[in-house]
Amino acid sequence: MITAKGKILRVVTIITVVITLVLVLYIILNHKGLVPEYDFGAGAYYYADIPTEQYQEIDPDGAYRTTVPQWIFYVLFLGWGWLMWRLWCRISRKD
Repeated sequence: MITAKGKILRVVTIITVVITLVLVLYIILNHKGLVPEYDFGAGAYYYADIPTEQYQEIDPDGAYRTTVPQWIFYVLFLGWGWLMWRLWCRISRKD
């Protein structure tokens, strides 16, 4: 049996999904978020707002080069994986 609160939440969820889909279709059909001057494809919204002078160093091929040692990325990757695994175990125990 669905309570009044459950019905309200269901209606709010349906309205949110419908509004989101309408907005997504509007953005896609009207090509919003793309910068025509930049030829990055669908990722133009991300790359277009990063000024070049904020890069630490740009090599001749135009690829970004960081000064952070690579082992730090491995530690962060493994740490994030471990944290998500522990979270998953905790969620699984509660069920």
